[in-house]
Amino acid sequence: MDTKAIEQHVLGILEAIGEDPNREGLRETPHRVAKMLQEVLEGVAYSNHDIAQMFGKTFTNECGSGIDSAVVMKDITVFSFCEHHMALMYDMKVNVAYIPHGKVLGLSKIARICDMAAKRLQLQERLGKDIAEIISEAAGTPDVGVVISGCHSCMTARGIKNASAKTVTTTYMGEFRTNPELKNLVQLD
Repeated sequence: MDTKAIEQHVLGILEAIGEDPNREGLRETPHRVAKMLQEVLEGVAYSNHDIAQMFGKTFTNECGSGIDSAVVMKDITVFSFCEHHMALMYDMKVNVAYIPHGKVLGLSKIARICDMAAKRLQLQERLGKDIAEIISEAAGTPDVGVVISGCHSCMTARGIKNASAKTVTTTYMGEFRTNPELKNLVQLD
């Protein structure tokens, strides 16, 4: 990520909106914004495959496979930025479920995968797809379900300004596509 270029562009934005970038409160803003973007958009540097490799620590599954051994993690908190307006997508909860096929992911890896996939300019629909693809590769399973609920500041703070609007997206792979019992495991509470 070219933080020096970001600093120059932020300086230009401040000037374009009529601010004085030399006033005390704004002197370091271009640098702070560049550092913030480097942190919150870290995932841009990695493909889904890269993330699966980074967080693909697995353990042998001794509990069999099928709906009776599904791994479910709910209420994973993430935030992201909408690629259309670069607006914050917030108060996001991610539910992930998968059926192990011989191995299971370390639990913290599921949350880390969600977090890193969110650290990109995203669409909520694509975020669910990315998480499902990464979990599938990392855990070696075709059976993954992801449900995301979140607020979008492009809807709540601008435009229609509907502060209570939430968006829910679902991504189902493998057995989750056709099995209602599996879909119920990953649904929002």
